[in-house]
Amino acid sequence: LAGCLRAPRIFSRVQSAINMQEVSEPYIRRRAIRHMEKGRVVILAAGTGNPYFTTDTTAALRACELDVDVLMKATKVDGVYDSAKKNPDAKRYDRVSYMEVLSKGLNVMDSTATSLCMDNDVPMIVFDLTVKGNISRALKGEDVGTTVESQ
Repeated sequence: LAGCLRAPRIFSRVQSAINMQEVSEPYIRRRAIRHMEKGRVVILAAGTGNPYFTTDTTAALRACELDVDVLMKATKVDGVYDSAKKNPDAKRYDRVSYMEVLSKGLNVMDSTATSLCMDNDVPMIVFDLTVKGNISRALKGEDVGTTVESQ
């Protein structure tokens, strides 16, 4: 992702809670906020290094810590569905509430991540990473995938 951002001259920093100084700087909340204040995109990689924290939970934790506008989950599906996408009758949501995601067990993120976002009012956008241009469209605020938020 950092390489994709270099071409259009969007400055970014990669941070990780796991020490990988060859490829990232250490995750330090205040430093991440400072990068964002300077207009840089902060890419958080490799989780927290703690057991029982999925990468989804880590993403939600960092989104809440950094008071971001939205958490973007780039994945291999084009949004959130009411049943398995392989079901031919599955319906994709454009918008869905956190409570609906939790109560219906929709496969967005794990329940801890969803609850963290819900409790801290951080909307999530779930979209297909494999569609060329989707990251750019999501960053521009265009409709891609499904938005999960309070309703």
